[in-house]
Amino acid sequence: MKLTDNEKRDIVKYLETGKPLPEKYRFLLFKDDREVELVWNGKSNEVTNVVLPFQHIEQIDEPREGVEFGDARGSLFDFSGKQISGWTNKLIWGDNKLILSSLKNGPMRKEIEAQGGLKLIYIDPPFDVGADFSMDITIGDEEDGESFTKKPSVIEEIAFRDTWGKGADSFIAMMYERLNIMHGLLAEDGSIYVHCDYRMNSYTKLILDEIFGKNNFRNEIIWKRKGGSANPSNRLGVVTDSILYYSKSDQVVLNPLFTRDSDDVQDYIKERFNNFDEKGRRYMKSPIVSPNPRPNLTYEYKGYTPPKNGWSISREMMEEWDKQGKLYFPEKGTGDRIYRKIYEDEYVGQPVQSLWTDIFVINPVANERLEYPTQKPETLIERILRMSSREGDLVADFFCGSGTTLAVAEKLGRKWIGTDLGKFGIHTSRKRMIGVQRELKKAGKDFRAFEILNVGKYERESFLSTNDDLRAEEKERQAEQKEKEFIKLILSAYKAEAVESFAHIVGKKRDRLVAVGPINLPVSQKFIQEIVAELKDKNISKVDVLGFDYEMGLIFDDFITQGVDIAFKIIPREVFDKRAVERGQVNFYDVAYVDVKPIVTGKGNTKELSIELTDFSVFYNQDNADVDEALKTGRSKVIIENGQVIKVTKDKDTELVSREVLTKKWSDWIDYWAVDYDFADRKEIIKVVENGEEKEVWTGDYIFDNEWQSFRTKKNRNLEFTSAPKELPKGDYKVAIKVVDIFGNDTTRVIDVKL
Repeated sequence: MKLTDNEKRDIVKYLETGKPLPEKYRFLLFKDDREVELVWNGKSNEVTNVVLPFQHIEQIDEPREGVEFGDARGSLFDFSGKQISGWTNKLIWGDNKLILSSLKNGPMRKEIEAQGGLKLIYIDPPFDVGADFSMDITIGDEEDGESFTKKPSVIEEIAFRDTWGKGADSFIAMMYERLNIMHGLLAEDGSIYVHCDYRMNSYTKLILDEIFGKNNFRNEIIWKRKGGSANPSNRLGVVTDSILYYSKSDQVVLNPLFTRDSDDVQDYIKERFNNFDEKGRRYMKSPIVSPNPRPNLTYEYKGYTPPKNGWSISREMMEEWDKQGKLYFPEKGTGDRIYRKIYEDEYVGQPVQSLWTDIFVINPVANERLEYPTQKPETLIERILRMSSREGDLVADFFCGSGTTLAVAEKLGRKWIGTDLGKFGIHTSRKRMIGVQRELKKAGKDFRAFEILNVGKYERESFLSTNDDLRAEEKERQAEQKEKEFIKLILSAYKAEAVESFAHIVGKKRDRLVAVGPINLPVSQKFIQEIVAELKDKNISKVDVLGFDYEMGLIFDDFITQGVDIAFKIIPREVFDKRAVERGQVNFYDVAYVDVKPIVTGKGNTKELSIELTDFSVFYNQDNADVDEALKTGRSKVIIENGQVIKVTKDKDTELVSREVLTKKWSDWIDYWAVDYDFADRKEIIKVVENGEEKEVWTGDYIFDNEWQSFRTKKNRNLEFTSAPKELPKGDYKVAIKVVDIFGNDTTRVIDVKL
């Protein structure tokens, strides 16, 4: 390092006055061989290496509807329909940073490596800062029934705010760390495709250059996703997305693909295939002339003189094509040569290049359309998977949304991992994958079981964002202060007073204590167990647990029977509305209630068990504060009030407000339900590393075996309310019933049944 005396004095001066060093000193003080680098506020090469256990929520071995039971298929499944060997596909709910780190550094890495490693990643991250991730949800049994707009959960909104809170800086920081972990997780011959658009593709390419290396950049694929439309007044219309394609090394898997569907190829076919044989088949004439002198291919054939450089094929091949009728012979004496006939109905098309104009956005009436924001067409993902993976390879999508990558992977015989932060996305993917399983089973094709997991035992992170420019100690103090402010806000809205001297209890409302779950994570089973243990230790019996969200698969009845009067409440979004809190308009509502009835038939030692779903109640609220005043005349709005979906309309002439309840019956709230007839049959076993050794441990919980299910689809809105009967030997059973509401939230009830 060579610094002049003036430069040294300037550096000391800047440090003494607490001012940042000018940019030039970064290169003078620190060696860096990189010619070009993307720099942003708070850039760090530190990547999380946390390893958290995966909690097994649910397993779907075979899709079952109607009265299907006991029909074994193939060597993967036993006679009960359970997969007995091989890889089980993974659908994982949670923060993909924690999931990626746990996959890369945890016990599941060995399982991934045993499949040959992760060969392909496709991701479509939220690159639109102004995106609206609300969902339109249809109510009830009618396909064209009323719908309402489901807003993102508070946890999803916080994640999105963390991604875009500081604009491009925070998006780049989010992507940089995740892409770093993905690079480490990919197999040496693996590839990654990152979908983006004009807003973020330049930043994203620089990140990928830094992580994967410029030499491993393969292509920027331009996808023309829609046709012409009216242009904005000050710029041209945007009709394309970019897909950045990188490999991990020079061991590239790239299978040649051909297309006939692009405009260019269609024009080529119309222009060139202008000949017809005696049977009316269209063909084009293709020269069979060697570009270079080939004496060994210079021969006369059927009286036709060879070209100057010779033919491009051997005499044997010429004779074979002649037998197949694939040669065109001109009239002798014209000086014309023999040509090959390429028939239009055998033409595979032209090689796929980096401009894709032959894949269209999803048709509004297409079966695959799920009305999910950012959903991409299956044909787009199919091309990527066919191009950069082989049958049996493991592929992944860590922003899987509605599950398009997973559905295509299953249909193409690939193994898969999919993750998403949104519960509704996971639920949409679950239904979609069961639909794919049913489709493949009906066609007699192979498919694999899949399991739903989440990252259990979450580390308790800071509840609210802190200043990234602060040092670690100050950030921790700021986080503690913000946590106190958050709890104070919740207690105020709940009309409870703060209490101290408890580890997990923060408030008291009349004769009940109050515990508050974290703002950016779901309330976990571990958190509730610690609350129950503390109350038992202090001989206290009444507590309310408040949370924005609860872990998938949480069985609330398990805690109610532990000698503590525990009530679970949902914290509404309105707690962040200061006016609503001041006016006392924030209503905390109970978690959903499920009621079922077992139906037992048969005599002797074997019985048949069915489950009838008899009631379901939710207590949601959304957009119901001051709606009468805010609504404009002649307009209507769909709200949710105390567990009812209501259409509020203000008359154009009289300005009178009318209300129509859209949820006519309790079943209108149900989107999906499933039954596990023997819940205690499959223990949840996780792999943990202790003292450098890996071992299997029973968590004390069980995995929900999805043995029968009924759910609504876009085309079929009807539900079955009595499950198919399952034949079981006499005995005592714990039967689990899982209900997923139209928001994507699940409620599980376990009942004891004696046969």
